[in-house]
Amino acid sequence: MKRQVEKLIIVLSWASTAILLCAVASIIGYLCLKGYAGLSARLVFGDTGVLDALLMRKQVFNGLFPAATGTVALVVMSVIWAIPIGIATGIYLAEYASTRVKGLFNLFFDILAGIPSIVVGLFGFALAVFLHKNFSRAIQPCLLISSMALAFLVLPYLIRTTQVAFEGLPEDIRLGALALGATKLQNIFYVLLPKSLSGIMSGVILAIGRCAEDTAVIMLTGVVATAGIPKSLFSNYEALPFYIYYISSQYTSPEELLTGYGASIILLAICIVLFSTAFLIKKRLTYIAFYRT
Repeated sequence: MKRQVEKLIIVLSWASTAILLCAVASIIGYLCLKGYAGLSARLVFGDTGVLDALLMRKQVFNGLFPAATGTVALVVMSVIWAIPIGIATGIYLAEYASTRVKGLFNLFFDILAGIPSIVVGLFGFALAVFLHKNFSRAIQPCLLISSMALAFLVLPYLIRTTQVAFEGLPEDIRLGALALGATKLQNIFYVLLPKSLSGIMSGVILAIGRCAEDTAVIMLTGVVATAGIPKSLFSNYEALPFYIYYISSQYTSPEELLTGYGASIILLAICIVLFSTAFLIKKRLTYIAFYRT
């Protein structure tokens, strides 16, 4: 009886995996099938020359290059804000917090992970209004506010993956350096952190995907339809998720809808590049950590 149940669980696991892979393949296949015809240099750069756009010699007015640039800048900035805070908090929960404090913070971060993104966007908008009224009229919804709001949104992923990565290390690795006379801080930086990099980078990859796809937050904190490449942290910007939402809800012709599918493929390509970069960094850091130890 137990053997039959085990076989049934294995079959269901394989079936679930196959269904998931088919669903993902269907979505990507449909997207590529619908948007392939719209992909061209003109879609990205409009009437501006490719070299002129890449070297910032001319502004792109009727292409997706500013939106793609704004998306990359937004994701990179958000992850940069979130990584130090998320990793430091995860280390504190795993290595320093008492059981009571850990339970309280775990509950808080679980609630934070479940907060709708539109609420985080509203908080970012309220912060921009507060700073505009009380500190400087130059401060308004902008790239900086958007990146900070997205960083706040993805913090639970980084905190949780860091905490789980540290707590999942074997006891012999955790106690080895301490037995040789290392301090707790030295043990964290030279032993535990390098051994946990694989799990931590998984959280970074999740954060990248979350930042790249979110629309609700950026709609309230600085994104606009036509802003060009952002000139500073305090300027408005364009982003592909907002462009896709805007086109899909207000298109007036099949050609405009086709550009939305093309923008979706470009956004998917940007995510693949960012994911690949994170994987390469993860592999490199793991390699360095292995030869150090």
